[in-house]
Amino acid sequence: MLLDHAIDRPTAIRTQFGAIFVSLELSRSTWLVTSLSPGKGEKMSKHSVPAGDVAGLMKLFADLKRKARVRAGQGYPIITIQEAGLDGFWLHRVLQQEGIESHVVDPASIATPRRRRRAKTDRLDGETLLRALLAYKRGEPRVCAMVVAPSPEEEDRRRLCRERRTLIDERIRHGNRIKGLLFAQGISGYAPLRGDRRARLEALRTGDGRALPAHLKAQISRELDRLELLLKQIKAVEAEQDALLAAASKPAGVSAAPDPVTMLLALKGMGPNFAAVLWSEAFYRQFSNRRQLAAYAGLAPTPWQSGGIAREQGVSKAGNPRLRTTMIQLAWLWRRHQGGSALARWFETHSKRGRKSAIVALARKLLVALWKYVTSGVVIEGAKMKSAA
Repeated sequence: MLLDHAIDRPTAIRTQFGAIFVSLELSRSTWLVTSLSPGKGEKMSKHSVPAGDVAGLMKLFADLKRKARVRAGQGYPIITIQEAGLDGFWLHRVLQQEGIESHVVDPASIATPRRRRRAKTDRLDGETLLRALLAYKRGEPRVCAMVVAPSPEEEDRRRLCRERRTLIDERIRHGNRIKGLLFAQGISGYAPLRGDRRARLEALRTGDGRALPAHLKAQISRELDRLELLLKQIKAVEAEQDALLAAASKPAGVSAAPDPVTMLLALKGMGPNFAAVLWSEAFYRQFSNRRQLAAYAGLAPTPWQSGGIAREQGVSKAGNPRLRTTMIQLAWLWRRHQGGSALARWFETHSKRGRKSAIVALARKLLVALWKYVTSGVVIEGAKMKSAA
């Protein structure tokens, strides 16, 4: 029930935590700061500072601590929460450097009312964040999902994999655009990625026997210019990625425990691109159990059960999309290169009821098996290793 009167007894913030709780609602122009301090009951204070004004934010925090000391006669630390989003993790790192306990939350994990059309304002969002932080610090289970912030080195390292994926998507778009332009003239079978693409373009004839129109030919030539630039950039990114993997791989004899990159590359069917994605997107952080890992990749099942109704809705798709896509691709390749493994045999047994659902389940099982392999050294049953060069 909603409370329509003030609470006389001491609040949880005063009796349990003894801290100043602050939520930060970040936007491009303004940061809305919502705070709840000891000695003020349940009244939340709201302040705003210009976006990017870290000095102004620190001054506001100092004022909050000074006022709390005057009211309660003792000092209190500050605990902050902010949503993961456009601003990244730089402010989180600044707050930690200042000795402030900072949390970054996944905004999709915070419960919202469903009984009516939901009102949304920065003020309401700030209050919701603050309540989620209070519940989280009280130890309530599953009240929200806090994001594990990567280190600056880890964050920078995974840019190579992401840039490569972006460049490949652009290359596909340009190739499809060229094919579409030619198909409208009755020409099919032209491969923009072949080395003789310029020479073949000169020899093309339309479906009715004409030479390519001048403006169309010029447009395709400009598309080829962009495509060739992308090919050069992809090659440069892949060379940089290979150098990073080589630097991460420890030479034999340096350490008794091999590093994750060396262990992944030792598996048959595991190339540098797959190893780089797994290393930079998944195995850079710690997971408590296999369920956490599957949920992080968005490969966890989502059952629907109510009374006598029980059905499966498929995977959640709420995690890392790059890792999820990579694992689906790797699962198909695992069948080809590791057909004698226990995981491949499991797929052949269960794929009779549906190959799509079975390959997703194989991707989840394979991710967990690789995690155990690189963290605990548990060898995947029946997996083949690459022959030593």
